[in-house]
Amino acid sequence: MTAARGSLTGELANWASALRVEKVPDRVVALAKSQIVSQLAAIRAGATHPLGAKLVRAFGSPLQADPARAACVLAGLGSWLNLDDTAYAGHLSNSTVAVPLAFARDGRMDGAALLGAVVAANECAARITAAATLGPFRGQTASHTSLAGAVAGRLHCTGAPASEWREALGLALTMPPWTLMHGFLGGEARVLSAFTPVRMAMDACDAAAVGVTSAPDILEHPQGFLARFATVPLPEAVTAGLGRRWHTETLSFKVRPGGPGIDSAVDCALEIRRQLAARQPADAPGSPEATGTADPENIEEVVVETSYYTMHAARLADAHDQQSLTPASVLPLSVPYAVATALIEGGLTAADFAAPATEDARRWQLAKRVRMVEDPLMTRDLLHSEAPFGEALRQAGDSGAEWLHGFAGPQAARLLGRPGVPVPDFRHATKHTGARVTVRWADGTSLCARRDIPIGAAGPDTRAHHRALVEEKFRAVGGAAEVAGACAELESAGPDQVSNLLTAALTVD
Repeated sequence: MTAARGSLTGELANWASALRVEKVPDRVVALAKSQIVSQLAAIRAGATHPLGAKLVRAFGSPLQADPARAACVLAGLGSWLNLDDTAYAGHLSNSTVAVPLAFARDGRMDGAALLGAVVAANECAARITAAATLGPFRGQTASHTSLAGAVAGRLHCTGAPASEWREALGLALTMPPWTLMHGFLGGEARVLSAFTPVRMAMDACDAAAVGVTSAPDILEHPQGFLARFATVPLPEAVTAGLGRRWHTETLSFKVRPGGPGIDSAVDCALEIRRQLAARQPADAPGSPEATGTADPENIEEVVVETSYYTMHAARLADAHDQQSLTPASVLPLSVPYAVATALIEGGLTAADFAAPATEDARRWQLAKRVRMVEDPLMTRDLLHSEAPFGEALRQAGDSGAEWLHGFAGPQAARLLGRPGVPVPDFRHATKHTGARVTVRWADGTSLCARRDIPIGAAGPDTRAHHRALVEEKFRAVGGAAEVAGACAELESAGPDQVSNLLTAALTVD
C-alpha cells in the first residue's frame, strides 16, 4: 500500500478521484462544456459516414443499454475523421468525453457530475500522454491516451475509490496497444484506434472492481510503461501542478475534419475564396465566375507553406495516396485533397470523405497541383507553442533538443534553440500549426492567405469564442440549437435532464 501511495498512478488517482467540478475554475469548466458539445458533433458526423455505419453494425448503437459497450462505439464514431478535440497532450475527447457520455445516459448523473468526470479524465489522460510525448507515438496513434482517459472517465462516473483507480490504470497500462502505422493508414483499421483502447480500459475497470491488482509503479519503473513508450520519459509531467496546471486549458476544438495542419491550410483556402468573390460582384461583366478564374481547371498551382509537423503527417498520408481509391482513413490527413476540396466546394465536411465526393475527378486533378513547402519560421513557432509538443521539449531540456534532432533533423533543433522553462500554468497556451496558401491562376491572378493558429485551436481567439465555434459545429451536423445551448447550463441540470439531453444529441436521423 505504501508503494501504491508513492507511485505516479497512486498520486494521480488520489487527486483525480476526489476532484469535483466545484473545485475547478470557471474558465476550465466553460472549456469542458464546449468540449462536450464539440465531441457530440464529432460523433454525429462519424455516425453519418459509411465507415461509421460499419462500426455500428459490428458493435451496436451508441445508444445501447450497456454503457461500457456504448462508450466504445462512441469513441470509435468520434475519432477517425479527426473531428475530435486535442490538447497538450493528446486526442482526449474520444475517451474523456465519450466514456462519461455513455455512463451519464443511464440517468444516474447530474450535469455537475458529468463535467467533473470530463475534467478529471482530461487531466489524467493528458498528463500520462505528456509524459510519453517525446516518443514513437503522437496524435491518434498514441492509444494510451484513450486507455487512461477511459479508465478515469468511467471510474469518476461510478464514484470508485482511489485504490480502484490505481489498479485499473495499472492494469490498462500493462498491455497497451502498439500502433502499426502501415495498418493505421493502409485500410479501415483506424476506425478502431479509439474503440480498442477504450474497450481494454472497460475490461481493466471490471477487473479492478473485483480486486485484480496491478504493479503500482507501472509508469515509472525501469521496465514500465514510460521506459517502453517514451524515448525521453517525462515522469514529472504526470503530477506537475495538480489543481493548478489545468491541461484542459490547452484544448483545441476541431471545426472541420482533418489532421495536423490541415485546418489552417483549409482556413486559408476558404479565405482565398472569399477574397476572390470580393474582387467583383458575381453578376458583373468580367467577374471571376464569368471569366472562369474561379474554375479549378484554370488554377495553375497551389502552394501550401507550413511547418515540419504538417509536412511529416502529409508524407505519411502520401504513401497511401491512391486518388479516388485512397482509404477513408487516409483522406483526413491529406492536405492536397482537403485544400482542393475547400477551394472547389467552399467547405470541408464528413461527406467529403465518402463517395460520391471522393470520386470527383476535379478534386484529384486540383490536388495534383498542390505543392507543399516547409516554412522554417512556422516550424519554429510550432516548437515554441505549448501544443502539440513544445511544452514537452521545455520539460525535457537538453534531452528534448536531442529528441527533436532525431525526429525532425538538425534544422528543427537549431530553430528550437534553448527550450526554455516549463510554464507554471496553461492559461495562455497556444497551438501554432500555421499555413500560408497561395493560389495562382493561368490568367496571372494570384491570391494568398495566412493563418498562424487555426480557427478553433488553442489561443486567445478560441478562449474568447469557443462556445460559439462548437455550437456552430454541432448545428452543421444536424444537431438542434437548443440542445447545444442547454449544454451551456449543464452544471445545473438534473440526472433526467442530462439523460434526455444526451439522447437527443446522439440521435441521428
